[in-house]
Amino acid sequence: MSAHCQVTGRKPGFGKAVSHSHRRTNRRWNPNIQRKTYFLPSEGRRVTLTVSAKGIKTIDRDGIEAVVARIRARGDKI
Repeated sequence: MSAHCQVTGRKPGFGKAVSHSHRRTNRRWNPNIQRKTYFLPSEGRRVTLTVSAKGIKTIDRDGIEAVVARIRARGDKI
């Protein structure tokens, strides 16, 4: 599963880890991605989304129907 949120578009951030001796190595900060299943009443079926924690809060606030409509308007397939 890729670390990419289907609702908010959050992706990993990249940078350097700096040790005590100040050596720099590459690292990445992954978003908190979860696999969630939601029921779409208008279509009578369930959809599975990969969403970040903030994406889950967005779905709770706006509703799954509005969020799915936004994802489809962007051109992403569900």
